Amino acid sequence: MPDYSARRLMMVDTQVRPSDVTKFPIIKAMLDIPRERFVPGDLVEAAYAGKNLTVAPGRVMLDPRTFAKMLDALGLTGTDLVLDVAPGMGYSSAVLAQMVQAVVAVEPDEALAAEAEAAFQETGAPNVLVERCDLAEGAPRHGPYDAIMIQGGIERFPESLAAQLKENGRVVALFMPSAMHGVVRLGVKRDDAIHWRDLFNAAAPVLDGFTQRRSFVF
Repeated sequence: MPDYSARRLMMVDTQVRPSDVTKFPIIKAMLDIPRERFVPGDLVEAAYAGKNLTVAPGRVMLDPRTFAKMLDALGLTGTDLVLDVAPGMGYSSAVLAQMVQAVVAVEPDEALAAEAEAAFQETGAPNVLVERCDLAEGAPRHGPYDAIMIQGGIERFPESLAAQLKENGRVVALFMPSAMHGVVRLGVKRDDAIHWRDLFNAAAPVLDGFTQRRSFVF
């Protein structure tokens, strides 16, 4: 039987810590949460690989390095309410649940949402609420949020989500200006506007509802 705890330790020691992610709550959560429980059965052996894993068409679990660095950038605290957009089978929300007061996970795919809820029951994440809503619409009835995290690529950050962020709240998202290359950006809300700065390069498929509106030229 595979020793997944050893694989988690190797993941942290070879992918997370070398990326300058050393905050204890992040390290502890990524060592505690069984990543293999949150992927499709045929991907269990690849759960700790340093790459995005496809959990459904157009949907991925972000690679450990990218995910950890995004967590690090948010500067989360134990009193935060976090909106986790597109968590898939729930790994990101389970990790967040160990670090913050509560997580609202927005997952419109019924099969993925059901898998996530089952995994939360098994692994112990009572402070995660799964909402089956459109990704770009978020879950405004539970906000406003201290932080928003998006588990996939975006071309734009919609106003519908910006409105759900508290003043001085933070958002981390992977902007994809091209199909192969992207940049993770941290946004902070001040005076009802999101102020962005670039953090590091990464890539992931662009999520439904987050594409840039194209204008037609005649």
